[in-house]
Amino acid sequence: MGLIDVHNPLVLVFGILGNIVSIGVYFAPIPTFISICKNKSTMGFQALPYMVALFSSLLWLYYSIVKEGDTFLLITVNAFGSLVESVYVIIFIMYATPYGKKQTYKVLSVAMTLCLTISLGSYLFLNGPTRAAVVGWICVGMSISVFAAPLTIVFQVVKTKSIEFMPFTLSCLLTLSATMWFAYGMFCKDLCVTVPNVLGFVLGIIQIALYQYYKRKSKVIEIKLPEHIINIKVSNSEVYPVDSSRSSGSEVVEEEEKENKTAEDGGGEMVEQYNGVVKAMVDDEACGVEVNVKPILIMCAA
Repeated sequence: MGLIDVHNPLVLVFGILGNIVSIGVYFAPIPTFISICKNKSTMGFQALPYMVALFSSLLWLYYSIVKEGDTFLLITVNAFGSLVESVYVIIFIMYATPYGKKQTYKVLSVAMTLCLTISLGSYLFLNGPTRAAVVGWICVGMSISVFAAPLTIVFQVVKTKSIEFMPFTLSCLLTLSATMWFAYGMFCKDLCVTVPNVLGFVLGIIQIALYQYYKRKSKVIEIKLPEHIINIKVSNSEVYPVDSSRSSGSEVVEEEEKENKTAEDGGGEMVEQYNGVVKAMVDDEACGVEVNVKPILIMCAA
C-alpha cells in the first residue's frame, strides 16, 4: 500500500484541495508579520490566535498519526500548519515587549503542557480505536472553538453596520477550506473531520452574506459646498469681511466693464461690479476682522 490510498478517488481529490486551500489560510497572516519585522514591533497584535492555531494543528497531527487507515493528507496539512504557526509565534516573541513576551510564554506553556498531557495520557492508557476516538473528539471540540472565534467579528459588524473589521478574503478561504475538509471527512467516513467543518462552513457563509449585505448598504455621500460671494467694506485700503446674508436682496447691475463708485458720505466705501455680477456690496457695519491689504475680490466656499 502506498502513502495515499486511492480506493475512493474523491477522498484523494478533496484531500489535495483541502491541503491547497489550508496552505493559503496559513499564509494569510504573512503581511502582518512582514509589518512586524519591518517595524520591529508587534504593533498591538496579539499572539493568542497563533498559539491556539498551533495547539489545534499539533492535536490534529497526533490524531492523524494514531488513527488507523489512510491519513497521509491529514498528516501533511497539520504538519505544515504546525511549522508555520511555530514560526509566527517565534517572530512574535522576538519583537514583543517584555510584558508581551511574559504573557506569551505563559499561554504557550499552558498550551504545550495540555497538548503533551493529552498525547501521553491517550498513548499510555488507551489503545487502538478508543485512543483515536478520544483524541478525535478532543480535536472536534478544539476546532469548534476555533471556528466560533470569528463570531465576535460578526457581532461587531452587525453592531457597527460596517465591514471594516471583517477580512473578506480570509473569510472566503476559511469557508472554502471547511467545504473541502467536510467533503473529505464525509467520503472517508470520519465524523471527527466532518462535524467541525459543518459549523465552519455555516459560519463562513454567514460572514460572506453579512459582508455583501453591508457592502451594498454602504453609500458614499458627496456634499458639494456652494460658492458664494463675501461682501466687503473698504475704508482707506482696510478690508473688512461682512456677513454675506445681509446682501441677499441686492440688485444685480448689468455692466460690461468694471466700475468703482465712491459714496458721498462714506469716504471710501466701494462696490465692484464685473460682467453683471455684484462682487462687493456696501455695508454699514463691519465685522471685527481687519486685514491691511489693498481692495481685493474675495471668493469662498461655505
